[in-house]
This record gives sequence, C-alpha cells and structure tokens, in this order.
Amino acid sequence: MDWIAFFDFVTHFLLTITLGWYLITNLQWYSYKIERVVLKHHKVWWHIVYFLIPFLAYHLTGEYFWIFFYFAILPSIALWHHKLDKKLVLTWRVKRFLALLVVLVLFQDFICYITEGCNVYGLFMPLTVAYIGSLAIEWYIFEMFKRQAEAKLRSMRSLKIIAITGSYGKTSIKQFLTQVLSKKYKVYATPRSVNTLGGIIKDINEELSEDTQVYIVEAGAREKNDIAQITKFLNHHYAIVGKVGPQHIEYFKTLENIIRTKLELVQSYNLLQAYVHHSVTNEPHERVSFYGQEISDVARSLEGTKFTLHIDHRNVPFETKVLGAFQADNIAAVIHMAKRLHMSIEEIQNAVKDLKPVSHRLERIDAGGKIIIDDGFNGNIEGMSEGIELARLHHGRKVIVTPGLVESTDELNLELIAKINEVFDLVIVTGSLNSDLFDKNLKVSNKIILKDKSQMEKILAQVLKEEDLVLFANDAPNFI
Repeated sequence: MDWIAFFDFVTHFLLTITLGWYLITNLQWYSYKIERVVLKHHKVWWHIVYFLIPFLAYHLTGEYFWIFFYFAILPSIALWHHKLDKKLVLTWRVKRFLALLVVLVLFQDFICYITEGCNVYGLFMPLTVAYIGSLAIEWYIFEMFKRQAEAKLRSMRSLKIIAITGSYGKTSIKQFLTQVLSKKYKVYATPRSVNTLGGIIKDINEELSEDTQVYIVEAGAREKNDIAQITKFLNHHYAIVGKVGPQHIEYFKTLENIIRTKLELVQSYNLLQAYVHHSVTNEPHERVSFYGQEISDVARSLEGTKFTLHIDHRNVPFETKVLGAFQADNIAAVIHMAKRLHMSIEEIQNAVKDLKPVSHRLERIDAGGKIIIDDGFNGNIEGMSEGIELARLHHGRKVIVTPGLVESTDELNLELIAKINEVFDLVIVTGSLNSDLFDKNLKVSNKIILKDKSQMEKILAQVLKEEDLVLFANDAPNFI
C-alpha cells in the first residue's frame, strides 16, 4: 500500500468512526430508537451539518475530500461534542457498537484493498450493519438478563413490589415512599430516574439484595405499551398512578393515549391494591382506590408544606420541610401506601415530618446571601407553576433561569410565561427551543436570552445580587 492509499484508508476510517460516534450519541439520548432520532429530534439541522453533509461530501468531492474532512468536518464535530452538556456515556452497549463498527470498517477496507474492487470505501455498509448488528446483540443480551432478573424475583418469595408511574411526581413519590417505609422495612428503590424496562432489569440483577422486603420501582413511558411491558415483567403487588398530563405529548399524540398507557400499571396479575389520582380517571376497579380529593387546608411557605388528610375516618394533620403545595398529593399517595403496609398514622406523621426534599426538585439552597430554589429536574407546568408561587413569597428581587417547558405545547409555554411576567424581575431563558416564544411574550423589566448554556455561569456571576431569590426551573440538555 503506497502512502496515498494508506492516507485515504486512515481518512475513511476516521470519518466512519466519527459518524458512528455522532450516531450512537444521538441514539443514547433517544433511548436507542432510530425513529426518535430521525423524527423527534429537537435540532434536525445537526443531522444535516454533522452527518448528511459529511456523508454526501465524501462520495461527491473525490480526491480532495481530505481537505474538507481535516479542516472542516473533524474540527466542527469535535467542537460540537465539546459544547454538549450531556456527552456520550461509554456504557457497555456503546462500547459494543463502536467495537463492531471498527471491525466492520477494517474488514470492508481490507477486502477492498486485496480485491482492488473499490474506487471509494463505502460508509453506508459499515454504519448500517453496525446498527443492525448492535440491535441483534443487545436483543440477545436483553433477553438473557431479563430471564435472569425474572428468576431472581421468583426466588424472593416474601418480596413486595410497588410500581409507580404518572406524568408528574413519580420520582418524588418513589423517594418519599422509600424514606417513609424505610422506618419499618428494608426497602430498595430504583435509583435516580431509572424507569425503563431495560434499566429495571439491570437494576434487579446488579443492585437488588436478596434480603430486601419492599422493592419500589418507577415506571416511565414514551410510547404505548411501555408500561404494559414493565407490568408484565414485574407483576407487582401494589401500584401508584400519580397525576397525568401532556408530558411527551409529541410521542403519544393525545392525552387519552397517555392516560391509557399510565393505567396499564394496574393490569398486574398479582395486584393487591392500586392508588390512582382522582384526576386520572373515575372508572371503578375492585382493587383501585382514588386519592387526592381527601386533602384539605394546604399551606405553602419557603420553609415547608402543611396539609390535612382525611384518613381512617378522621382528619389528620401532616407537615413536612418539602417545598410545594402540589407535594401534598404526592405525599398523600405515600401515606395511603404506608397505611396499607401496616404503618400506624403516628409512625407515618413522624416519617413525613422527617422527609428530605428530592434533589433538583424544589430543593432550597441558601448560599452567598441568596435563596436558590433548584427545580432543575421538574419539567411540567404544575411543578414549575408551584416554583413560581413559592418565589412570589419572597420580598426581594426574584430571578428565574429556565428553558421553558420541553416536549410540551406553545399554549402551556404561554401559560408559563404569563405566570413568570407576574412575579419575576429578571428572566434568563436558556437554550433555543423556546427562546423566540419567550422573547416575544416576556414583559418583565429585564430578560436575557442565553442560547449558549456554556455562558450561564459567567452571566449569573455578573447579574445576581445578595438577597436575590433564584429559581432554576427545568434544566433541559442542550441537544434539546
């Protein structure tokens, strides 16, 4: 091989791996669903600039492609990757895909070299076969681990499983329930926002200890039957369906589809009792109890929340340091579930009083003379509205940092903007998704449209003052 042929080989190899890196990064963001990457991506122009143009240029520019690649494509994709706030995580699945792609590229190029039958090394074949091959490998591994997890659950005969879903608050319900039940039982809950079937299977195999008495599982969905698959796998004993709204409406098309998908959680063969928020449905079911309407006298402050719950034929007061009036609904579900598992009202009251806030969900932080309310993981209209109402209670200057609602509608974002206009002195809009809508409709005295989140820390250092209240409402990654 002369040096020109070798140079062409290296260029082709690097280009293929670069495009593969871009592809697998996007697949990881969108749950490895190619249809979501193609049809639901929030920045389609990225596909054009970082994938389609390099792909076409390689096949059209001929011998001078290397100039374009080394001086334009490679630097631009490297810069794109550097600016991502949610970079590719090198999981075993990603490593397997990249390893398969490397093998395929080397194999193809070797065949082309020894046969001298390729005028230009192809890109489509190795990328396509690597994707399809990766799907086959992951399906086989998934089925193997699924059987292993099923066997483990069957062996834990005394284990009680509680599954939780909803559009809003499911992670909060999970963490609050874990804290309350841990006062009496050995409890384990799926970590962070693990809520897919694959994530649950991995969690059971790797983390669920044999002496666990109560396993609490968060179930999420982006498509019809996502919850049904989790239900069929777990066959849980108890279920909680929290509030449902138009989150991920672009995937489900209608609110009715979302509701039907969430209610798949009550189809477990082993179901003993389910608690469903009264706003979701009024359809009777022998093992379903509705909650939410028994709550009264809700009082919010920047110090915590108080409410009264009608339970055991009496009105019982509860108080917690957790912020947000809407948390009364989430905590009510926890109270009913704890009562069902034989905890006394007094035990539950004490446990609720000791509840710690969920990280990045209306979490109060006092720093540098400022009150910071970190609501970065809350991306629904109800939760963000509650953060705004809490900010209203502050007597000093109020600042909100937000990208608005993501995977939602313009109507709901306009509702959010109207609430922001009533309360805040300074609004910092992050990201480009809703920037035009906010720029046009914000009526506050000061606003900053920050399309590049990498500048946020610098901007905040410049504009924030002592005694400010700063609400971080939603924190969408910059690929959105």
